[in-house]
Amino acid sequence: MTPEESKSLEEMVAQDARDMIEDRNTPEKEAAPEPKAVLDNGTDSESEVVPEEKTKPAKKVMPDEAMATRIPAEIKREKVSGVFSTQTIIKVGTGTTVRKTIQKAYWFAEEADLGDEGLSVVMVQPLNDNNIPSGLKEQVPMADFLERFNPELEFYQQEVFPKMTELDSTVKRAEEQREQGALYSAQFEFEAALTFDEGNVRANFGLGLTYMERGEPEKAGDLFERIVHLDAAFTPEHKHLFNEFGINLRKSKLNDQAVEYYSRALEITDDDENLYYNIARAYFERGDREDCIENLKKALEIYPEFEEVQKFMEYLEKNEG
Repeated sequence: MTPEESKSLEEMVAQDARDMIEDRNTPEKEAAPEPKAVLDNGTDSESEVVPEEKTKPAKKVMPDEAMATRIPAEIKREKVSGVFSTQTIIKVGTGTTVRKTIQKAYWFAEEADLGDEGLSVVMVQPLNDNNIPSGLKEQVPMADFLERFNPELEFYQQEVFPKMTELDSTVKRAEEQREQGALYSAQFEFEAALTFDEGNVRANFGLGLTYMERGEPEKAGDLFERIVHLDAAFTPEHKHLFNEFGINLRKSKLNDQAVEYYSRALEITDDDENLYYNIARAYFERGDREDCIENLKKALEIYPEFEEVQKFMEYLEKNEG
């Protein structure tokens, strides 16, 4: 091959390489980037992490009705559910020894129907040391959730879901045994559940009710101190449990605890006529007539046709002396 031919061949190879690079790059400029959850890295500007074109639609989440106009009716969207993680960059040390470290937290997340403003929201709950969802749930707007939370499917399937299933089965066995009157077996199962999650609301309520049904108010009183400080115990999803527990406190003559317990519930839910009625009963049992009447009146303000409250007021008026 002559020098001229060799040079010509080199130029052709170089041109082919340039053409291949152009062909490879052109589609990537036109295609939209793959969606990716944004980490909360503590920067002041989102543009340092997310391309500008992706930040705009994430700023506002449309109500479900508006979203439905963009999703074909035959397509059913699965709701968010499972374990997700967040990462936070923090600084450790001072001066020349300062360094950045990443803290990772795991959450159990479930999409709720609608938020206060008609927007999609996700309820997130932290995992405890046993990888069990525990504690209060936090409401996170969908847009914020998609930016900050990353799915942890394998971790959920291998670690979290089996433990959640085992805990739920243990609590169900305990509740069934309590209903059947097998109170010692129920105690054993409730205590086993609390080794997984000492803040488990159903297990704490169940164990306390078991103690009271066994005629052991002292043990129930000790457990009461834990329950009254569990914010999750007074959420609407556990309403039937905290009502039953409060009634049993009064019936077990633990009237001081019953008053404190219902007062704690009213700090969270102050528009429930049944709570005012129940705390009025506890005040009455304790001999606090004025407080009893005051709470009965509050119950009637919410529900003027509350028959039990009307009869209670009539009884107090007849026996005023």
